[in-house]
Amino acid sequence: MFATLCGLGVWQVRRMMWKEDLIARAEAAAARPPVPIQTLARLPDAEFRTARVTCLGLSRAPYLELHTVEDAGPGVRLVSLCRTPQGGAWLIDRGFVAAEVSARPPEDASDSSPTNIDAVLRRHPEPNPFAPQGEGRTYFTRQTESMAQTLGASAVGPYLLYATTSSNPEWRALQPSAPPPAFSNNHAGYAITWFGLSAVLAVMVVVVLRRRR
Repeated sequence: MFATLCGLGVWQVRRMMWKEDLIARAEAAAARPPVPIQTLARLPDAEFRTARVTCLGLSRAPYLELHTVEDAGPGVRLVSLCRTPQGGAWLIDRGFVAAEVSARPPEDASDSSPTNIDAVLRRHPEPNPFAPQGEGRTYFTRQTESMAQTLGASAVGPYLLYATTSSNPEWRALQPSAPPPAFSNNHAGYAITWFGLSAVLAVMVVVVLRRRR
């Protein structure tokens, strides 16, 4: 039992070192200047990098509403397709709109005027079979395949784009932003717990042996 508890403590220390390295790499990637998305798409891992992308007709593109709650309160995030001049398609989160705002940006699916956007790349979330399914243009979780099909795309790029510049700068209610990386690093506390339990076990064994003598 003592060896098992110590082994669990060592494992948590290694997990802590791995997580700290992951956080450092994510912060370093986010600090790098924007790069054309065609360049980032060829990298083995471009998550957290900022892409510079041209989306055709994005300012008037059809959108889905993803219901969410942020620091500013409840609201929706507008998700559209970013169709690039090179022929690719990416899901792009255009930003947050507070619940008290009933207005929405204009839509015109035939518009192909270019919109230049800076956006942070994030991996698509894993499908959750227990998540509520979207209905029409309303969603409560990010569902890549369903969202892409609803917007008229059979396939999209391997990353979700979070716009950090506005597709509709004239409409101030739209607040583009990328959520902070959701990294929890509690491994130091777990390691202390396991090592503490092993120390308590050792003390108990010593006490028992002394009483027997």
